[in-house]
Amino acid sequence: MVKKIKRQNLSPGEVAQLTAVFKVLGDETRIRILSVLAEEELCVQDLAAALKMGPSAISHQLRILRGARLVKYRRQGKHRYYSLDDEHVMALFAMALEHIRHD
Repeated sequence: MVKKIKRQNLSPGEVAQLTAVFKVLGDETRIRILSVLAEEELCVQDLAAALKMGPSAISHQLRILRGARLVKYRRQGKHRYYSLDDEHVMALFAMALEHIRHD
């Protein structure tokens, strides 16, 4: 049994990456941003208005979320529109929300 567990164990790199993702998710502002982006793609100005924060604070948090590959953006004219990076981020967010809402 111990041999089987050792074979299936996470690699040090996987542990480091998971730790980094969960650290990024450990911030209320970033969770609020992900919550809004789970509903709709938005630019920094719209995110700032929706969350009642300054655009520079939102940009700072988006940079961190991009670094963790949790959000991505596309350019349209002078604006960048942000969305969740992929369906895995949406699933992770949805599962965590379901977990906390479960009695």
